[in-house]
Amino acid sequence: MSQIERTKSLTEQVTEKLEQLIIEGGLDLGCKISEVKIAKQFQVSRTPVREAINRLETEGLVTVVPQRGTFVFSLAPNELAQLCDARTCLETAALTSAIQTNPDLLERDMEECTNAMTVARDNHDDSEYLRLDSIFHQLMFDCSGNRFLNDAYQTISQKMSAIRNRLGRHPDHMLKSYREHLNILTAVKDRNIDLALSTLRSHIDRKEGTYWSMETKDK
Repeated sequence: MSQIERTKSLTEQVTEKLEQLIIEGGLDLGCKISEVKIAKQFQVSRTPVREAINRLETEGLVTVVPQRGTFVFSLAPNELAQLCDARTCLETAALTSAIQTNPDLLERDMEECTNAMTVARDNHDDSEYLRLDSIFHQLMFDCSGNRFLNDAYQTISQKMSAIRNRLGRHPDHMLKSYREHLNILTAVKDRNIDLALSTLRSHIDRKEGTYWSMETKDK
């Protein structure tokens, strides 16, 4: 792991590095985080590591358990379903608002994003595709004109990115995901709110295949 560059505050740098490790899968869900080990890897003192952990705890990416330590967030078998329910509520509201208030901007940005997704798929770059997947869903909130919806979404968006990077790489899931993004874009282009929402709900609520079973199986 490369040494931290001292262009930002150490706390900011360590926070970004830890966040990246959690989201991209460098740290397993539920694993214990050692302040000493992280400090040694990043070649910093424990103070910015501790401050970074405090920030990530507010984002829900880590959990601090008294007398036990700090752990990467994890999900109970029923919690992925609950998270998807929350996504459905927030994303359908954001998509409706975005189509009603900023349809041209939404269409342009979604088309740019799906074009980039196509390139990522052609290059077999799963990590880039999944990064763009997160951006695609954020666009609904960026174009919604409702900052309160966006604020609410930020409380779960990083967890969703972390889950997506771990469970969304199965080829069948990625192909369905890609097609559904294109279908949502088509509905946006047609200003067909009902079709856009039904496609989005199916996209989020799908409870089959590797993406779902890997997380909801008994542990």
